[in-house]
Amino acid sequence: MSPLAVTPLAVTLGDPAGVGPEIVAAAWRALKASGPAFFAVGDARTLAAAGAPVVVIGAAAEAASRFAEALPVLDAPLGRIPIPGRPSAGAAPFVVRWIEAAVQLALDGAAAGVVTAPIAKASLYEAGFAFPGHTEFIGELTRAAPMAGARGPVMMLAAGNLRAALVTVHEPLARVPALVTEDRIVSTGTVVAEALARDFGVASPRLAVAGLNPHAGEGGALGREDLEVVAPAVAALRARGIDARGPLPSDSLFHEAARATYDAALCLYHDQALIPVKMLDFWGGVNLTLGLPIVRTSPDHGTAFDIAGKGVARPDSLIAAIRLAAEIAARRQAAR
Repeated sequence: MSPLAVTPLAVTLGDPAGVGPEIVAAAWRALKASGPAFFAVGDARTLAAAGAPVVVIGAAAEAASRFAEALPVLDAPLGRIPIPGRPSAGAAPFVVRWIEAAVQLALDGAAAGVVTAPIAKASLYEAGFAFPGHTEFIGELTRAAPMAGARGPVMMLAAGNLRAALVTVHEPLARVPALVTEDRIVSTGTVVAEALARDFGVASPRLAVAGLNPHAGEGGALGREDLEVVAPAVAALRARGIDARGPLPSDSLFHEAARATYDAALCLYHDQALIPVKMLDFWGGVNLTLGLPIVRTSPDHGTAFDIAGKGVARPDSLIAAIRLAAEIAARRQAAR
């Protein structure tokens, strides 16, 4: 079956003053002949201003047949076209509605999955947004939907042959030790192991669990958390039948030979995962949300207001996110 003939993905516009519109337009130009097919959820005028020929569609089902000729858009118009690089809290309610609409389409089966362009959290917070980011918001939007297996949301970053999942996400470093509990590590590891099997086709997932402290605590000399929290969590994961190892020193966990020994690294805080991912593939990393009843990916970068509208934003990460979302959606469909 042609990749243009399958159920399309929904791609949200993100913050309309950021690079979202131009990378969505660029992704369509790169994929229009080969797919995967997608449609944008957002403001059609903003996308047209970003350089893509657009066609406004009335339903997601129209997207695949129109994709080769123009970027299909489910138009949810802004009051005015934003100025690139100048974020405004006034756009925040529209950004939220675009995410809500895309998620609902995925829950209804009209979209194969959701790919989200970057949002500006500060602008959303000004408008009363109550979630740290996309991951937690989409987790809440899908909470009532049935699904088999362990439920997230869990953030994973993928670049090359590295998959790194997070036990804590956007937390100040001073709060991390208290938040890294045995239960949290076990629940995160369970979601990751199930997602590796379901979404990536890994028959027997192997998890490498990073330590919290330098040298994974050096036997307690550099902190007790690895002995008293992380090691018992690894034992609990193994008791569930999950092939987990750790705690492992994070400074020797991400080189090429180490990466060949596991299918995902379970990282305990933000930079422990994102630094190696971005070192491996700064332009093409993908952010995934695991443990949801829908497929959701995003580019692994922010709104880049400093270069918005200048025509230099690279769409590599968004294109990778679209391709990965399509692969996962196809694998889930085949399993059903």
